Amino acid sequence: MAGSDDDYVYDEASGEWIPAAEAAAKKAAAEAAASVVEVRDSVGNLLADGDSVLLVKDLKVKGANQTLPRGTVIKSIRLTGDAQEIDCRHDTIKGLVLRAEFVRKR
Repeated sequence: MAGSDDDYVYDEASGEWIPAAEAAAKKAAAEAAASVVEVRDSVGNLLADGDSVLLVKDLKVKGANQTLPRGTVIKSIRLTGDAQEIDCRHDTIKGLVLRAEFVRKR
């Protein structure tokens, strides 16, 4: 049982008085869930960390004087928090950031 020194706050969702620490934890969990960004590929598939993707168009890589051809497989992508950018690695290019509109989930 909670000690008599604990502060209680009214939770409007449940209609009950709950400890302030529990209310703060609920608020933090709700904010974390709201900040999740959905990243979708060129055809609308939902992307997640660790997915493999295919390039849907030839892409010139700035600073590397190289072109990645259409159909190139990029493994183990990482989401950046931006709805349009994914972080990935290619055999010859480290630190590659691609726009989600140029990839398709494999």
